[in-house]
Amino acid sequence: MGLYIFIKIALFLNLIITVYLVINNCFHFLQILMGISILDFNFKKSNYLNYEKYKSSNNMVPISLLVPAFNEEITIVESVKSFLKLDYNLYEVIVINDGSKDNTLTKLIESFDLLEVKEPVRKIIKTKEVRAVYRNMNIKNLVVIDKENGGKADALNCGINMSKYPLFVSVDADCLLDIEALTRISFPFVLDKTIIAAGGVIRIANECTIIDGEIKNIVLPKKWITMFQLVEYLRAFFLGRAAFDYFHSLLIISGAFGAFNKEAVLKVGGYTPNTIGEDMELILKLHKHMINKKQKYKILFLPDPICWTQVPDSIRDLRKQRERWQIGLMDCLFKHKDMFLNYKYGVVGLIAIPYYWIFETIGPLVDLLVFILIPILMYLGIIRLAPFWVLLLITLLVGLIQSLAAILTEQFTFNKYPKFSQLFKLTIYSILENFGYRQLIVLFRINGLLKYKKNKHTWGKIKRKAF
Repeated sequence: MGLYIFIKIALFLNLIITVYLVINNCFHFLQILMGISILDFNFKKSNYLNYEKYKSSNNMVPISLLVPAFNEEITIVESVKSFLKLDYNLYEVIVINDGSKDNTLTKLIESFDLLEVKEPVRKIIKTKEVRAVYRNMNIKNLVVIDKENGGKADALNCGINMSKYPLFVSVDADCLLDIEALTRISFPFVLDKTIIAAGGVIRIANECTIIDGEIKNIVLPKKWITMFQLVEYLRAFFLGRAAFDYFHSLLIISGAFGAFNKEAVLKVGGYTPNTIGEDMELILKLHKHMINKKQKYKILFLPDPICWTQVPDSIRDLRKQRERWQIGLMDCLFKHKDMFLNYKYGVVGLIAIPYYWIFETIGPLVDLLVFILIPILMYLGIIRLAPFWVLLLITLLVGLIQSLAAILTEQFTFNKYPKFSQLFKLTIYSILENFGYRQLIVLFRINGLLKYKKNKHTWGKIKRKAF
């Protein structure tokens, strides 16, 4: 009787796995088609635009660049140098030192000759107390705020309070921006007043040559763990986010680099404090608010504004990052569970949110079942080998085609890795990631699922290296 029940349960789980893999493969194949389509359209459109004439134009919307910083002494000076060199007519850089316990504030003061000034800070959004404001009268577009520690969302809200321009761009303190990044990310806001948020592309800066805040030489990382992440990033941005943008259902704009209409963000109360995934949570709030108010709006993915960041180069730091991402994803989805399969929210509620629940939240558990249950069932002779191997092979091929499509799209558009040796290396890693690396990421994400309740308010810290 016990064996009969086990077989029935096993067969039921096998059915779930089969349906899951078939639907997932269909989604990934659609992502390839939609992603390539919208990237091709955006690339051709950007080629027709002469960004040079817009950089110094008075018609461009002024921007507040918000840089939350907590214990970022290693990278903060190079990052701020990069931000101050951006080719844009009118913008301000607001660095928010969120109660750092290292020398972040000291390095900023010494590197930019800052002095404390008596300056009121508005409290449109409630935040932790501001301790001091620092400026250099010779660098008129730089302001540094020192405040009590309240987390990244609280720091960004403080930056919004301090900002004086209608468009703000949030960027991480360990990032660098391409010199035209602000022009490229703000231009759509000038053309279309219904746009309330837009996200750019995050690229990997590990081992690239950076001098005075500028990328001078772009190279592929040497470490295998960093190379696998590079392939992941290309696939995630050039296909995944581009595809959701195609259906007007983008749920994530990376906290490392995103532009927002300040008025729209203030209407939803700014960023939600004590939230790990504050970037995704804000986008969900904006979708919900605009749909509830029956207002026309757009949230875009833009493939040409580029932000360069460091990614983990050790398994330990990669594990922390992916656990944190998984916890943040779950926290956001639970906070907005009323949108799940809610026809009121259109494609966002009926497709995008269910996709993230099924394939990003529950997906790692199904993947684990594939690794553990299927070999057992095959050994016991409960399932036939041939159909399963065909399905598994199709799944691997779709994943590989996804990675190769992202790499080739990058080569035929932005071409940041022009050498044949670089293309060959990327191709090899896109094949190898299916045999160990993806399984490792699944384990990290499951660990995040298990730690959700305990660590849903804990950000954690990844080791940084100097640029």
